[in-house]
Amino acid sequence: QVQLVESGGGLVQAGGSLRLSCAASGRTFSVFPTGWFRQAPGKEREFVASISWSGGSTYYADSVKGRFTISRDNAKNTVTLQMNDLKHEDTAVYYCAADLVGRAGSLRSPVDYDSWGQGTQVTVSS
Repeated sequence: QVQLVESGGGLVQAGGSLRLSCAASGRTFSVFPTGWFRQAPGKEREFVASISWSGGSTYYADSVKGRFTISRDNAKNTVTLQMNDLKHEDTAVYYCAADLVGRAGSLRSPVDYDSWGQGTQVTVSS
C-alpha cells in the first residue's frame, strides 16, 4: 500500500498562487501514475490533473489548464501541484491519489485510483 499526505493548502486571495505537495511512503511511488482531485461542498469529486509515472505525460481539466501545473520528483517521492491565478471557484478540498495498478490513459475518474490522501483545504477569497 501507499500512504499519501497532502500539504500546502490555505487561504489566498483571487489571483494568488499556492503550491500543493503530495508526499508518499510505502511502496515504490515512482512507478505509479498520480492525480489531483478536488471536492467543493455539495459537489462531486472532480478531476484536476494527472501525471504519468515518469512525469512525461500530464493531463488537466479544462477549468485549470494554463493555470495549474502538475509535476513529480520520484527521487523525493513527491508530486506537486502549482496553482496560479487562483479563482474563487477553485475553492475545495484537494486530494492526491495514486493508481497502484498502472492503468493506461489520462486517468480522469476517481475509480482509476486506489490510494488517496486525506486532503488539504484550499480557500480562495474573491
